[in-house]
Amino acid sequence: MEVPSSWDALRKQARKLEAQLDEQMNSYRKLVSANVSTKADTTGSDLESWIERLLKQLQQVNSQMQAWVSSGGSEMVSHTLTRHQEILQDLTQEFYRLRSSLIAKQEHASLLEDFKEFDRTRLDLEQGVDSEQHALLKERASISRSTGHVNDTVVSQAQATLGALVFQRSTFGGINSKLGNVSSRLPTVNNILSAIKRKKSMDSIILSLVAAVCTFLIFIYWLSK
Repeated sequence: MEVPSSWDALRKQARKLEAQLDEQMNSYRKLVSANVSTKADTTGSDLESWIERLLKQLQQVNSQMQAWVSSGGSEMVSHTLTRHQEILQDLTQEFYRLRSSLIAKQEHASLLEDFKEFDRTRLDLEQGVDSEQHALLKERASISRSTGHVNDTVVSQAQATLGALVFQRSTFGGINSKLGNVSSRLPTVNNILSAIKRKKSMDSIILSLVAAVCTFLIFIYWLSK
């Protein structure tokens, strides 16, 4: 910035800087009113830097005007300097107020974003737990169905075996009755019948044991349901 050589040049330079600051401050006000992002964008940073540079230049001009007045300026000149100093003070205070407001809005937006991220993370965790529980329930249901099918198969086989043994026992009973009739008529067959009776007794014992096992399996199956 060129150093003015007269009071009029200093006033002209001050007014020019004040007009530029008014224009830039108007843009900055709009930016602060509309900005809701968590970070300052490039436009906002550039605008802040430009306003700070203009304020610094206006401060330098005011200092030069103060030196001019101190060297013997009139009362009117002193009043003009006071007015320019007040404009500089107002612009400086408004700029820092707006920048503090912008920072507060950005911190607020950042806090809201953190809460949203926390909610998304919590929801993802809950959905992951629900999926795991759902998979465990499906696996448990599948195991239950498989166990039930195996139990049904075992019981069916046991019932079939029991039926066959009962049928075999009734068959042996019929044969025994017939052989009894024959033994009463043919004493020579008595020894053979005695051997058959011993065999039948063993079969009866085996049949009883098998029936007991089958009954126990059926009882266990009904308890497991």
